[in-house]
Amino acid sequence: MTSTRVPGVEARAGKFPGPSLIPALNAIQARLGWLPREELEELAREMRRPRYEIEGLISFYPHFRTTPPAKVALHVCHDLSCWARSGDERIAELRARYGDDADVELVEVSCLGRCDVAPAAAVNEHPGPVSEVDSLVTAARDDGVGEAVAASRAEPWPNDPYPAGSGVAERYASLRALLRGELDAADAVATLSASGLRGMGGAGFPTGKKWELVAATEDPVKYAICNADESEPGTFKDRQILADQPHLVLEGLLLGMAVVGAEEGWVFIRHEYGPEERVLRQEIAALREAGVIGKDACGSGQALELDIFVSPGGYILGEETALLECMEGHRGEPRNKPPFPGTYGLHGRPTLINSVETFADVPVILQRGADWWHDQGLGDSVGWKFFAVSGHVEHPSVYCVPMGTTVRDLIETAGGVSGGRAVGAVQPGGASSNFIGPDQLDLALDFGTLAEAGTMLGSGALVVLAEGTDLLAASTNVLRFFRNESCGKCVPCRVGSTKAHTLLREVLDSGAGLDEAKQARIRELEEAMRKTSICGLGQVALGPVVSVLGLDKGGAAARPQPRPRGVEGQPNR
Repeated sequence: MTSTRVPGVEARAGKFPGPSLIPALNAIQARLGWLPREELEELAREMRRPRYEIEGLISFYPHFRTTPPAKVALHVCHDLSCWARSGDERIAELRARYGDDADVELVEVSCLGRCDVAPAAAVNEHPGPVSEVDSLVTAARDDGVGEAVAASRAEPWPNDPYPAGSGVAERYASLRALLRGELDAADAVATLSASGLRGMGGAGFPTGKKWELVAATEDPVKYAICNADESEPGTFKDRQILADQPHLVLEGLLLGMAVVGAEEGWVFIRHEYGPEERVLRQEIAALREAGVIGKDACGSGQALELDIFVSPGGYILGEETALLECMEGHRGEPRNKPPFPGTYGLHGRPTLINSVETFADVPVILQRGADWWHDQGLGDSVGWKFFAVSGHVEHPSVYCVPMGTTVRDLIETAGGVSGGRAVGAVQPGGASSNFIGPDQLDLALDFGTLAEAGTMLGSGALVVLAEGTDLLAASTNVLRFFRNESCGKCVPCRVGSTKAHTLLREVLDSGAGLDEAKQARIRELEEAMRKTSICGLGQVALGPVVSVLGLDKGGAAARPQPRPRGVEGQPNR
C-alpha cells in the first residue's frame, strides 16, 4: 500500500480512510431512534469496515445511542444562560413531574443553542422553552411533536444587499459576476482585505488573507467548509443568520469556493439545528434547480457543488481541525498545528473554513465596497456585528449593531437588565471569554478593545448577569461545560478541568469560601492548561473563573486573555 503521509502531519495510524461512516450512522439513528447491533453489523459488512472502528465513533459522539430511547426524550439545558434564568429550579420541577414516568427520559444537556428562550428544552429533538415542555410531552405521547419551524423575520438585516422577498433569480449577484468574469477573483480578495473583515467566529483572522493563502496553494483539489457548529453557551447568532440569510451564507461560501478553486463545499451544522438545516436544504435545492450550482454553475463551465454535513454532537467540533477529523469519519480530536487547514485540511487537501457570519458578510462587501463596510462601524471599528444577547436582560435575542457599539448600549438595546436591576458582570464573547465588571460597560465591542481589557469578542455572545448573582457559581457552571466537552486528547485539558471543577464544586457546596491556597491552586491549574493544551478549549476553560477572582477583589479581568491557537473561532469556529 502506498503511504499518503505528509511530512509534518500527524500520523494517521489506526485511522481508516473514507468514506465517513457518520452520515450512515446519522441515517440509522434518524430512522430507528438508536443504533441496534444488527444495523451496525450490516453497516460494517456493507462498508467493509471493522466493528471496533464503528464502536469507537459511537462512543465518542454524544448524539449516538446504543439503547432504545424512551417514547419521550426530554432534554433540558443546564448551562449559563439557562442557569441564570432559574434553570436549576425548572429542572427540579421537571424531575418531580416526570422522574417516575416510564415514558419519559429526562436528561440534562449542554447548550441547545436556544438561549433566547432560556431555560431551553427539547422534546424528541423539537426545541422550545421549558414552559412548552408539558404540551410537547403530551404531543410526543400521542401523534408526535412534528417538525419545528425556524424562527425568522421578514425585514432584511442591515448586512443584506437584497430586497425583502427576492428569490434566487434576484440574489447571488456577486457570485454571478465572478463566474461571468465581471469580477476578478484577485479583486474580490483585495476588496475583502481592504474592508478589514475578520473571522466572526472568534479568533478574528483577516478574511481576505485567509482566502489569498488558500487560493495560492497549488493543489488541484481544494475544499471549502462553512462552520455552523455553534455550540457554546450563550451563542445562537449563527442559528438566526442561517434562518434569515441562507442566501448570504451560501453565496459567501460559493464565492469562497470560486475564488480559491474549490469545486466542493459543505455546511457543517450541529444536529440540534434541525429547523435551520431544513432552511438550508431548501435553498440549496432552489440553487440546483436554477442552475446556480452544479457541474455548470451559472453557465460558467465551472463545477460548484454544495452539501450539508450534520454533526453527531460535541462542542469540540467547533475547532476546525476536530471538525475535519469528524468529516473524515474519525473521532473529533483536534490536530496539532501547523499544518493549518488552508494547506492541509479535509483529506489532506487545502481547505477554506469560515464561520456562518463571516460568509454572510462577504456578498454585501463585494457589492458595496470596502469603504461602505468601514463606514458602518463606530469609531475605529468596521462593519456590522451580530450578537446573541442572553442572561438577565429583558429581551434576549439576536441583535445586529455597528462594530464598536459599547457593552452598555447593547444591553440597553436588549431592554436593559431584567427587573430594573444593576449589572453584576458580563461575558462579552461567550463562555470562552473572561467576565468583565460593571465598571467596564463602556468598552467598545471590538477585537482589540476587548483583548486589551483582558477578555475577547469571541463568539459574539453577550451574557449578562445581574448584581447579586453568585459569580463563582456562574463561572463554575461555565467550567463544567468545558470539562464535559473536553475531547480528552490532551492531559492538561482533561485532568485540569476535572480537578478544578471538583475543587470549586466542593467550595460551593460547603459554603466555606475560596481561601488563598485554593485560589492559588486554581491559578496554577489555569496556567498549566492555558500554556499546554492543544486547542482553544483547554486554553480558555479556566479563564472565566480566574477573571471572577479578579472581579471579587474589585479589579478588572485577572489576566489578558490569549488569542486562541488557530485561524477561525473559539475553539476556532
